[in-house]
Amino acid sequence: MIGRARIGRGGLIGTAARTAVIAGTATATTGAMARHQQRRAYEQQAEYQAQQAAPQPVYAEPVQAAPAPEQVEAAPAGGGDDLYAQLQQLGQLHAQGILSDEEFAQAKAKILG
Repeated sequence: MIGRARIGRGGLIGTAARTAVIAGTATATTGAMARHQQRRAYEQQAEYQAQQAAPQPVYAEPVQAAPAPEQVEAAPAGGGDDLYAQLQQLGQLHAQGILSDEEFAQAKAKILG
């Protein structure tokens, strides 16, 4: 009997086998894509955290030249706010290291009278 040669699997079993192969391939592809997306999300998150942890540049205000203690004039007797502002400015100059302890004391004494 000369019949038709069967190529591949036909019928219900062949269809089920092809479906299983296609479904397995789709599942593997979907899993690979999900892992790739998770890895990229993790890398982006790690990069963001690294940027947040890195020290931010600090921009210092320009330092003005400090007046010599002799140039600081005493405030008028009634100028409470001006007196306070001058003492505050002296304190800042001293804290920045522009005025030494001795210069600060001399300038403060001149302001206070």
